[in-house]
Amino acid sequence: MRRKEREITDLEELLAVVSRCKVCRLAMAENNRPYVVPLNFGYEYQNGELSLYFHGAQEGKKIDILKNNPEVCFEMDGGHQLIEGREAHEYSFAYESVIGFGRIVFVEEDEKKAYGLNLLMKHQTGQDRDFVFDGPRLRATAVYRVTARSFTGKRRDQKVPLRETSPF
Repeated sequence: MRRKEREITDLEELLAVVSRCKVCRLAMAENNRPYVVPLNFGYEYQNGELSLYFHGAQEGKKIDILKNNPEVCFEMDGGHQLIEGREAHEYSFAYESVIGFGRIVFVEEDEKKAYGLNLLMKHQTGQDRDFVFDGPRLRATAVYRVTARSFTGKRRDQKVPLRETSPF
């Protein structure tokens, strides 16, 4: 990471950023051509692993790409705020972000699909309850998980002054 002073190294802080984000951009590649989609997600951190859960239709461009190449990169960000200055080079932007890499695994069993969908619903709604999903809907829904091989975080705090030598 080029700007080490902005790196988020504390695991609890990284997970706090993940918990504040509601949209994750999932990047994939088809024939060496990038493709990225914004997705709602749910997550869990267990036994030292961050797993993200997504859902969608059983077919389509995204599913086709992921079945042929399950290697992905993910990105989420928030805390956006313009930092104003007197001159153009003094302006900046506050943010926090997490970027990681992993491999998609399609969840096939109804019970495991419901587990992933419950994580997604709890994260998106903020409601700590078990949601119920019937069999036909579960079978009609694709649920997939990426367990991060690695992930990093970065933050530009509004309170930190810009360096005089660089506009960024």
